[in-house]
Amino acid sequence: MKIHADALLFDNDGTLVSSLDSVHRCWSRWAEEYGISEEDFARVELHGRTAVEIAADLLPAQRVPEALARIEQLEVEDVPGTVVALPGTLALLDALPAHRWAVVTSATRRLAEARLAEVGIRPKTLIAADDITRGKPDPEPYLLAARELGVDPARCVVFEDAPAGLRSGRAAGMATVALATTHEAAELDADLVVKDLSALSALVTGEGVEISPRF
Repeated sequence: MKIHADALLFDNDGTLVSSLDSVHRCWSRWAEEYGISEEDFARVELHGRTAVEIAADLLPAQRVPEALARIEQLEVEDVPGTVVALPGTLALLDALPAHRWAVVTSATRRLAEARLAEVGIRPKTLIAADDITRGKPDPEPYLLAARELGVDPARCVVFEDAPAGLRSGRAAGMATVALATTHEAAELDADLVVKDLSALSALVTGEGVEISPRF
């Protein structure tokens, strides 16, 4: 199977990099600081959601702004030595012209840039939680990325490891590639499902980018 596109749109955590240990460590400390019970914390999905959505699920509205600043501080401070590039990430991105790809993340811009810089990734186009009003699974983040790149959404491919992100990409009218890095392949609904980016090759042509699985 080959997918032809004008632009490739990548989620960050679980797609390009792994920071899951840091996420759980920081959010667990945050929950303890804010007096959130283990039971209440356990029922909230962390992965693929913005911090404001998570905090709003757990705290009264008046405490959310302060709580957001605190979790961002904890996560940014925890970045050094805790973030690694997932297999295939650097090789694939190195093969792409800067105007052909973007990172679309549920993290804040400050946190996303810190995690990406930790592994040497500096995208020309980055869509972060600060840039949107509705997070994944709403299509807004990916539609904004397409607009920033000047590309028809129908000519974009979304790379995601989370079901919410895949729903966001599909709702934006884009092709989807799922990476089984944080969920089982059977849980992922996409045009193509692979283990990680090392299972893909990218051929840049005058007409765009051709993505195909490695066999």
